[in-house]
Amino acid sequence: MKLIEITTYLESLAPLNYQEDYDNSGLIVGYSDQEISQALISLDCTEAIVDEAIANNCELIISHHPIVFKGLKKFNGKTYVQRVVEKAIKNSIAIYAIHTNLDHVKTGVNQKIADKLGLQNCRILSPKNNLLKKLITFVPIAQADEVRNALFAAGAGNIGNYSEVSFNSNGTGSFKANENATPFSGEIDLRHQEQEVKIEVIYPQNIENKLLTNLIMAHPYEEVAYDLYPITNAFAEVGAGFIGELSSPQEEPDFLHHVKKQMQAQVIRHTVF
Repeated sequence: MKLIEITTYLESLAPLNYQEDYDNSGLIVGYSDQEISQALISLDCTEAIVDEAIANNCELIISHHPIVFKGLKKFNGKTYVQRVVEKAIKNSIAIYAIHTNLDHVKTGVNQKIADKLGLQNCRILSPKNNLLKKLITFVPIAQADEVRNALFAAGAGNIGNYSEVSFNSNGTGSFKANENATPFSGEIDLRHQEQEVKIEVIYPQNIENKLLTNLIMAHPYEEVAYDLYPITNAFAEVGAGFIGELSSPQEEPDFLHHVKKQMQAQVIRHTVF
């Protein structure tokens, strides 16, 4: 399997643009066309982890925390970060990090912790802004359903517990095809009016390429008119922290014991309630 197949799948679960500004999630060491037969999964990427990958013939390390957070100016083995990167390169081992982007998705790290603690009615504590956009396009009435279906199939139109959400309004579009055109309707060099549906959908930015591909493939016009708008609405499915409810109230010591047991921890540290 090519490395790009693995990273594409991981980024479909936790897109890179969901990470915090300080983070460095993504492919840190390696090439997208590299062949991968085995991968090692870890919390951190240390020298011991690279040694373990070498011993087990793993060509890829997928770690939660990035080994590199900012630019390295020297490679002389003086720091463990340099040594990890150098050893991985020498042994043709790719390193991929999936950090705050995995923390931020609703089905990510926080959801798994909530599941272990038995929390219910969970939601994102601090949803992120500036991750959503709106697409508006104009389609002949007879083809509107086909285009809507293509947009929904790409991942547009999801709001909370609702899918296939769109706003539709009818209107009249006009155009005049020149001699190089092959118009779906109308005649060359004559202004034509077409009854059309204006379709509006919201979508997460990371699916934009797929969305536009689906739009163009499904739309009957050879020149597809569409508008893209950034919107600042909070994205309830992505953000920092998680809030959930216990099935029944617990006293502080009981809850802390519950956390310790469920997380299989030897000790836990906490602030005063």
